[in-house]
Amino acid sequence: MTEQVWDPAVLELSDELVARATSEGATLRALGGVGIALRCPSARDGSGLARRFSDVDFAVKAGEQKATTAAMGALGLEPATRFNATQGASRLLFERADGLHADVFVGRFALCHELPLARRLGVDDRTLPLADLVLTKLQVAQLNRKDVTDTAALLLDHELTEDDSGINAAYLAGVLAGDWGWWRTVTENLATVRTMVASLPVPPDGQAVVERRLDELEARIEAAPKGARWRLRARIGERRPWRVEPEARA
Repeated sequence: MTEQVWDPAVLELSDELVARATSEGATLRALGGVGIALRCPSARDGSGLARRFSDVDFAVKAGEQKATTAAMGALGLEPATRFNATQGASRLLFERADGLHADVFVGRFALCHELPLARRLGVDDRTLPLADLVLTKLQVAQLNRKDVTDTAALLLDHELTEDDSGINAAYLAGVLAGDWGWWRTVTENLATVRTMVASLPVPPDGQAVVERRLDELEARIEAAPKGARWRLRARIGERRPWRVEPEARA
């Protein structure tokens, strides 16, 4: 599908799908570029970090696939029948007649690393919590400009906090403290964000905010106590694969 020009109607559709899923008994929450635009003014049209959307992404609790399918169908998104029949325990795909796709992760977000979501879906009534949105972006093995743009918007618009009123740094650091591989990928990607942020259309004062919050987040991640399992895996380091590479998921 050709990428769409930024369109507020896509954000409206996301909210409609979440509301419809709620009425069907499913806890559907947005993520990806649409989820970030819903939470970040700097990622919406007319702002420097607004970008195109190629699809809409969601997460839902396991066991709510039927309700999710009903909600999607009510708003004109038809299931990818063969894919959903074989992969529906972990992921669902839907498509609208105009080519818009919806991708639904069931119970967890899993690309290069696995992020359990079932206990986090009730934190916000529209999207994943901010810290989880950050983690979905920073877990990829090869960070691209789109991922950096989204991460910068999250850091520009939201403070680091001890709870989910902002980017929950305590929760985020705790996820990484439990898994050396996660830590390795995210810390590498934070360095990439730092390098690339100067090339983004962000005014100097905004760039300074992003850089300050990168400093704060890196400090929180490093200060989080690491367990014996993390330290043991750290000794092995990169001699053994620590994440699923994109080609392995193709």
